[in-house]
Amino acid sequence: MAKEFSRTQRMGGQIQRELALIVQQEIRDPRVGFVTISAVELSRDLSHAKVFITVMDPAQDVVETLKVLNKASGFLRKLLGQRMVMRSLPELRFSHDKSLDEGSRIDALLHRVAAEQKAEQKKNDDGEEPT
Repeated sequence: MAKEFSRTQRMGGQIQRELALIVQQEIRDPRVGFVTISAVELSRDLSHAKVFITVMDPAQDVVETLKVLNKASGFLRKLLGQRMVMRSLPELRFSHDKSLDEGSRIDALLHRVAAEQKAEQKKNDDGEEPT
């Protein structure tokens, strides 16, 4: 049986898809750079949307990108209204999605632990005398 999704989840997914296209096609500000819309959390009354972005260029300033997107939220909301049929559109607030950074950090830690264990195992194997 298919899992039921709430209206806020469905609307959040639709807003995420539409905003991703809008940011890619309509935003001409070079300070935005290459960003992806990773998630959208809607309030229960659909009046506020927290839009999580991931900055793909490590050299890009995340704070500056967020300032530009939050300043352009009215423009983005207007374009979103032209693409979606909703009684009222949510206020957009952009936030940095730290999950990708956190995942990279955890991955690096796991690789370091694995390398240390491998080095310790090799040290133990080399130190033993054959019988």
